[in-house]
Amino acid sequence: MKTFNYTIKDEIGIHARPAGQLAKLAKEFSSVVTVEKDGKSVNATKLMMLMGMNIKCGDTVTVNVEGEDEDTAAEKIKAFFEETL
Repeated sequence: MKTFNYTIKDEIGIHARPAGQLAKLAKEFSSVVTVEKDGKSVNATKLMMLMGMNIKCGDTVTVNVEGEDEDTAAEKIKAFFEETL
């Protein structure tokens, strides 16, 4: 399993557009991608659940990637967070 923490820098946080992009990206991999905040964890492919986490600017999330392509998936997901959020 690959794990990284990320502090959200986008002023609006994880809203509809980036949540949709993240869900689409996570679906490209066979690995399971989860996003955790305040002890709550959701599958990153579940758009509405991801938006329901109410992740705002300044919040720190933990991203877990587990599966056969976890190295590649974690790298691309982390790059997405750094470029978009």
